[in-house]
Amino acid sequence: MTSSTMAGNARLDASHAPAQLRVTGDWTLAHYADLKQLSEKLRGQYDDSTHIDLNGLGALDTAGASLLVELLGAERLGRSAEHPDCTLSSADRALLQTIYCSLTDFCVPLKEPEISVGIQLLTRIGRAVDAVWQDTLQLLGFVGLILETIARNLFRPARWRITPMVAHIEQTGLDAAPIVALLTFLVGAVVAFLGATVLASFGASIFTVDLVAFSFLREFGVLLTAILMAGRTASAFTAQIGSMKANEEIDAIRTLGLDPVELLVVPRVLALLFALPMLTFLAMLSGIVGGGVVCALSLDISPAMFLSLLQSDIGVQHFLVGIVKAPIFAFLIAAIGCLEGFKVSGSAESVGAHTTSSVVQSIFVVIVLDAVAALFFMEMGW
Repeated sequence: MTSSTMAGNARLDASHAPAQLRVTGDWTLAHYADLKQLSEKLRGQYDDSTHIDLNGLGALDTAGASLLVELLGAERLGRSAEHPDCTLSSADRALLQTIYCSLTDFCVPLKEPEISVGIQLLTRIGRAVDAVWQDTLQLLGFVGLILETIARNLFRPARWRITPMVAHIEQTGLDAAPIVALLTFLVGAVVAFLGATVLASFGASIFTVDLVAFSFLREFGVLLTAILMAGRTASAFTAQIGSMKANEEIDAIRTLGLDPVELLVVPRVLALLFALPMLTFLAMLSGIVGGGVVCALSLDISPAMFLSLLQSDIGVQHFLVGIVKAPIFAFLIAAIGCLEGFKVSGSAESVGAHTTSSVVQSIFVVIVLDAVAALFFMEMGW
């Protein structure tokens, strides 16, 4: 049997001075298990003065070369392969050189130090606070840009875009009227049921009329409408402008010398400024009607008595407190929806992410401002 078909072997020959380690046979994957055991037995039986004889080496592949490097060391194997007396083929020399270089260049990646849970928590809180601060600054800057654009074109009627504004009023106002009316009607009925249930134990069921009127004129009418617009209109604005951004239509508008804020944002903002107060008024009426229906069916309060109590107990200032918040909410909802649309990076995933973000931000801003306004009006005694 020739050496080219013989299983690999390594034998320490101590009869020479210095000792020689003779490597023979095939060092291939087929003999890997036996060669692995052999290399473990020979480890530590020779030193740096031991001569390495590779002339009897037969077939060699990557697995065998890696075992030779592990057994002899990368540097020593490289010196032995380059020795003038070595009869290895150029292909085997190249393979050993490649294995040698790869092991020389390889370094074990350093394990990142573990961070405590407390530090990770503080880091995430810090990043969240910074993100909220940056979003707030961007929103304030965008609000200023919208106001500047409106002021610049206020006395230039030729630049007013009436047609898109009317179209957006129809989309955001008229199309949303049925769902706003239905929702507030049902909520008004629920509030009246709760009021009748609680107040009946005090013998004050008649004050259910005041409860429904106060709640819808001051809070529920504008708040429910703004939340519906945040979910319906802000998301639509973000998706529309975001799709244009993804299709590079915004860049085309700028290339034509047009202002995207003037062309896309201002008509949407003005449309919602018109639509939201009207929807708020509709929500107030629907909520009061829903409460009136429950009062007529459950409390035997006739519609005439219901209207008489409204006229005598409810002042117009409660209506004004509710309706004055509608334009502020409308402006911020439209601004947030358009701003998130401009933030889209160009993919469908980005459009979905920013659409979700616009709805969340709009609802959050609406509820926070409503709470602040409620505290302010209460302190002012309005």
